[in-house]
Amino acid sequence: MFDYLIVGAGFAGSVLAERLATRSNKKVLIIDKRSHIAGNAYDHYNEDGILVHKYGPHIFHTNSKDVFDYLGNFTEWRPYEHRVLASVDGQMVPMPINLDTINKLYGLNLTSFEVEQFFESMAEKVDVIKTSEDVVVSKVGRELYNKFFKNYTNKQWGLDPSQLDKSVTSRVPTRTNRDDRYFTDTYQAMPLHGYTRMFEKMLDHPNIKVMLNTDYHEVIDFIPYKEIIFTGPVDEYFDYKFGKLPYRSLEFKHETLNKEKHLAAPVVNYPNEHPYTRITEFKALTGQDHPKTAIVYEYPQAEGDPYYPIPMPENAELYNKYKKLADETPNVHFVGRLATYKYYNMDQVVAQALTLYKKLTEKENAAKPARPAISGSTSLVEKLVSRSPKQE
Repeated sequence: MFDYLIVGAGFAGSVLAERLATRSNKKVLIIDKRSHIAGNAYDHYNEDGILVHKYGPHIFHTNSKDVFDYLGNFTEWRPYEHRVLASVDGQMVPMPINLDTINKLYGLNLTSFEVEQFFESMAEKVDVIKTSEDVVVSKVGRELYNKFFKNYTNKQWGLDPSQLDKSVTSRVPTRTNRDDRYFTDTYQAMPLHGYTRMFEKMLDHPNIKVMLNTDYHEVIDFIPYKEIIFTGPVDEYFDYKFGKLPYRSLEFKHETLNKEKHLAAPVVNYPNEHPYTRITEFKALTGQDHPKTAIVYEYPQAEGDPYYPIPMPENAELYNKYKKLADETPNVHFVGRLATYKYYNMDQVVAQALTLYKKLTEKENAAKPARPAISGSTSLVEKLVSRSPKQE
């Protein structure tokens, strides 16, 4: 008899498996329909011996010392600050938009104070900011919106920014200084030996059994368990009772090139030209020394593995129907991006999983004889789950 059957071996499922096994001495079976652990963060060495991220670049960044220290139990860190260029008007310019972006794009020599005035002169007044288009044009105006956001968003989501919730473009800041880092979080690093190695250490415990290439539908009637932790699509769990929740997917085209370096930055965005949205060069992320280099092109598409919940009011309304069912389902705990139909960064998924573990232990302890309560403030982990996400 397993104490917990965990569906999904990504961040949410693996963190909970590790905590339940090592801290609560629970017997856990974790299953995944894929042939590997680590979910979308899975990385591996390709045929040429280059470490690549199978499902596109995963850049770890967080403001939570709790989350950073927790994952540090299973990996050494390689300091890494992510930088992105965008191909606009035949030039490679920093993204997010900053002082250097404007000066290079327009052939100017503005100061930080002057570029702030420049943005104000370009911005359009928007009384009520509801959509992703509203967010951008109210900050930097329609010209920069068209150059950097409109077509990229159309490719990424298959929708015009005017149709998408404001949260999509709110993730991307506009800067008046020369800071060209994509993220400004306190902790920015990459697992020294890769994500998969980190997950292997996380799941290396005698109380944890792992079953891959397994759809939970195939085994759920045959495996004895007490409770389920479900990290898959919430609508799938309920057999699409209210209809299917829509997602955007991605197709990845990997290539190995017979040269040491290919891109001018770890990632280059292509807002306007080409059907793909960006190219990533993995050696820039991992720091690997190799005579060849590996890149990946990302092509957004409607069909395929679910990656991005589409933030539209009607989709939120549909999810809320499933959430009500989920809340009413005893002994089943829904956690992670797919189970809660929300785009989370990796650190936020870890925080959500740690928060659920805390609730599970509190629930179990409540059934035991009462002990004196220990007062304390809300942890950084719990606060982190509620903060606005940024793209990985």
